[in-house]
Amino acid sequence: MAAVEIPISRLSETDHRAQLRRALIASTVGTTIEWYDFLLYGQVTGLVFGKLFFPQSDPIVGVLQAFAVFFVGFLGRPIGAAIFGHWGDRVGRKATLIATLLVTGLATMAVGLVPTYESIGIWGAVLLVIIRLIQGIGVGGEWGGSVLLAMEWARTNKNRGFLAAWPQFGGPAGLFLANLAVLFFSWFSGDQFLVWGWRIPFLLSIVMVGIGLWIRLGITETPVFQKVLDEERVERVPVLEVLKRQPKQVALTALLRMPEQAPGYIVGTFIFTYATTVLGAPRNFVLMAVLVQAVLGFIWVPLAGHLSDRIGRKRMYIIGSVLVGIFGFIYFGLLDTRVPSLMFIAIAMSLLPMMTCYGPQAAMIAESFTPRLRYSGASLGYQLASIIAGGPSPFIATALFATFNSSFPIALYILLCGILGIVATSLLTDYTNKDISDEYDRIQPAPASLD
Repeated sequence: MAAVEIPISRLSETDHRAQLRRALIASTVGTTIEWYDFLLYGQVTGLVFGKLFFPQSDPIVGVLQAFAVFFVGFLGRPIGAAIFGHWGDRVGRKATLIATLLVTGLATMAVGLVPTYESIGIWGAVLLVIIRLIQGIGVGGEWGGSVLLAMEWARTNKNRGFLAAWPQFGGPAGLFLANLAVLFFSWFSGDQFLVWGWRIPFLLSIVMVGIGLWIRLGITETPVFQKVLDEERVERVPVLEVLKRQPKQVALTALLRMPEQAPGYIVGTFIFTYATTVLGAPRNFVLMAVLVQAVLGFIWVPLAGHLSDRIGRKRMYIIGSVLVGIFGFIYFGLLDTRVPSLMFIAIAMSLLPMMTCYGPQAAMIAESFTPRLRYSGASLGYQLASIIAGGPSPFIATALFATFNSSFPIALYILLCGILGIVATSLLTDYTNKDISDEYDRIQPAPASLD
């Protein structure tokens, strides 16, 4: 017999809190696993892939080629946003999130099985491209559903920033686990790290996927989407509808991610190339510093989300964007001293300005879209940034250094990202603590049904 969804209004306070707790755990653990999968690729790219899959290239050119493959995953993310956003707004958040977890996890495990250039020549790189694209598609559908799973169980309007920040916690938490895995197997395999040690963290993904599936299978559909189902307000093609009805919100939510995502992949991915190749820092030294970076990041994320409930989403985000723009110069100034203690401090602290944006970002983006189109709209806005921000940023940083032999242009690039974030945020409506249940159905009446 099919399970019956109980309306939120009929749930007791105790039952509601239990459901909210399950939703928060499921979304946070799930995003942690998915970001482990996606970010692990970035950690290994700067350390391994240039050497193993492009060995005939100059070292810097080989890294550029490896980062080009890395970028392919970001091309897949908007595709995944469109595919899984469609189903998330049609069949529900829960079922869609189970699918995204499987796609990403299996693709990550496959990376650990790809033969190198020495075994099959350029076909190894071709396989990496295909697998990375599939991985990006899976991740592209993950974020929107996880944020909505947490936020749409909120009983009041006053803590959405804090609740939606918990799936954001999965970003730095996944970075922490990815670095921990690479650091451990770097130490464990020693000189064999380039032979087999790098593969084990990818293969371990299948264990994490099993844990994530077990948790997600036990959750209940969100009351907000259940209401859309009960009122028969599901759109036939939600992705097209959100592009017709809310194109401004899609564009602005993509642009406002510039100060968070682009610098985030510089301090979390490009740093491995810059610190080890240019500054001569030991691999494990950088891994340890990024490990501390991730810990500080995931501590700050929910606090930043909570603060946005108090001072406003836009104000918090603009503060973070200003900090990002300034910090780029401090960051490379400390790194270029080549003093180990100062380098460690720079790397360890570098995620905090971005996390000041990342904490309130989830609620600010999700609040911008009507409930019946929210999975599609939030996912598209969030993942389109991957093409203009996160995906190209390690490649741009490497190219800037190769061209100018200086880190100063990279700091200018980070400053530009901060400015773009401030402009985009200023143009977006702030819905902190406001009722958003039917906001856009009042402002922009829904078009006639196609059914």
